This record gives sequence, structure tokens and C-alpha cells, in this order.
Amino acid sequence: MSDIDPCELPADRQRGSNFGWSLGMVLRRWHEYVEEALKDLPHGSRGYHILAVVVHEEVPTQAALASRLVIDRSVLTYVIDDLENAGLIERQLDPRDRRARRIVATERGRLALADAEKRVAHAEDHVLAGLPEEQRATFRDFADRAAEAIQAAAPGTDPCAAVSSVISPTDQPPR
Repeated sequence: MSDIDPCELPADRQRGSNFGWSLGMVLRRWHEYVEEALKDLPHGSRGYHILAVVVHEEVPTQAALASRLVIDRSVLTYVIDDLENAGLIERQLDPRDRRARRIVATERGRLALADAEKRVAHAEDHVLAGLPEEQRATFRDFADRAAEAIQAAAPGTDPCAAVSSVISPTDQPPR
């Protein structure tokens, strides 16, 4: 038996909310639709995530890219090889450290990403179709903020505390 008093839990937890199941359902459906939408992109959603980070963020090295996306470095190498063979990215020597390689999107890669982002947005709208438009935006915002907080937290940090640190008391989901 647990030492937790059920009366001390928030109302949604008292009625048996299953956060893990909810996230799993959303992720499974997201993955199904997005993989279909990105079937022409090398490695589907994984290739998409890599290309998106390379285009939209300043990631200094291939190792930093692996860390940012939580992808094993040996797996990342194969995906980058395929993206490079498709002409979507290039490996360039880092001017500050000639031992390191930077991953840079080509113009073709930027165009491919712009197209892929439209297809992913359409797939995400389909996945979240059960929510009103405003709640979809809120859901996406909270998911982004939670993921960033978890990734920024040092190993061993409580993920709930990390998420709480980025959500202000006024950030209550619409009911």
C-alpha cells in the first residue's frame, strides 16, 4: 500500500487519470500519421527531427546533435549518412575545432524541411482533431515546454519539478 492520501491528489488523479497511457496514445497516433506523411524523407520522423534541428537551431557538432535529440551517436551517423546522400545536409569542418564536424542543411534540405513541416502540421492537426484549435496550441506549447525543461534538467533531476519550473500558475490548460 502507498503512503499517499488520495484526498491530497489533484482531482484528475483522484478519478484515475493515466498520464502515461494518454501520452502513449497521442505519441502512437502521431507516429503513425507522421511516418506516413514523411515516407519520402530518409528515416521518416527521425530524419525530420534531425533536419529541423539543423535548420532551426545552432547545434555545434554531430555529438551535440545526438545529445539534443537523444539519439545514439552510432545510429545518428547512419541517419546523417542517408540525409547527406539525399543532398539534404552536409558535414562541414568546424572552423573553431577542425576535429569536429558541423551538420549544415543544404538549400535542398531547407526546401524539403519546409514541405515536411506542412505535412507534419497537417498530420498533427489530424491527431489532435478531438481538441478545439485553441487547446491544440496550448497542448503543443505545454508539450514543448515540458520536453525542454526535462532535457535541460541535470541527470537525476525530478522531471516533474523541471516541468513545474517552466509553467507559471497562470498557465492552466483550458477546460
